[in-house]
Amino acid sequence: QVQLVESGGGSAQAGGSLRLSCAASGYTYSSYCMAWFRQVPGKAREGVAAIDSDGSTSYADSVKGRFTISKDNAKNNLYLQMNSLKPEDTAMYYCAAEGPVKYCTGGYNYWGQGTQVTVSS
Repeated sequence: QVQLVESGGGSAQAGGSLRLSCAASGYTYSSYCMAWFRQVPGKAREGVAAIDSDGSTSYADSVKGRFTISKDNAKNNLYLQMNSLKPEDTAMYYCAAEGPVKYCTGGYNYWGQGTQVTVSS
């Protein structure tokens, strides 16, 4: 059974940093596309960053240069390093997995429960 469990959310001041983690289990982690999404109540879910099974990354324009997605295949962990945080980054952040695939196509099969990030000005 595939499970994704996020951690690392919390509160930060604008300009600060947080690091999110997603622990994955139940599948061959290295052959999946992994991604981070976020959602604010009343708004559509937004893709934040994704990483292909070969390590290629992509980012939403709103986080480019500030956020970094990475993964550790040996530990089955996905990370999102968030620097220079802004109040508009406040949201529930979700880890998602698609696969098995080589490249991300947007068809995410599995989702975590989310971790809240709150950035104050």
